[in-house]
Amino acid sequence: MRSLRRTILILVALTLIALGVAGFAWQQRESSVDSAAAGRACVAAATTAAQAIFSYDYRSFDSGVAAAKPWTTGEFAKEYEQTTAALKPTAVREQAVVQAQVSAIGVLQASTDTVELLVYLDQYRSNTNISGEKVDQNRVLLTMVRVGDPGQGSGWKVSHATAL
Repeated sequence: MRSLRRTILILVALTLIALGVAGFAWQQRESSVDSAAAGRACVAAATTAAQAIFSYDYRSFDSGVAAAKPWTTGEFAKEYEQTTAALKPTAVREQAVVQAQVSAIGVLQASTDTVELLVYLDQYRSNTNISGEKVDQNRVLLTMVRVGDPGQGSGWKVSHATAL
């Protein structure tokens, strides 16, 4: 009787351990699937955001900045506002036009709330100081965070940008 009780306890313990391991594996898989979905969603958002944030036209500078601002959040939103305010006089004086085009994006790291991306960004620029159009090939590390409820018009926004 004693050995039967010990065998049952061992079987119960092994079953609980197996269930715990299975539950952990399932949770990790779900987290991985969610992170991959976040990365895919960010690629589309990052393309639009980067092109808006890194483009400007002296003739419509304020409206361009206003169109890009909803793509920013947190400290980066403040930094973007300060940078564009400082840039405007020069852009107007030099009649500068910069059109950013994303040529490629790679997800470096993704979780359900934060995604880091490497953005290959070409900026086509013209101004009174250059003849014709010049192309700058830039690489930007973007950090995007999920803000608000995506069903309510919110979604992924740029919280940090670093030129490489």
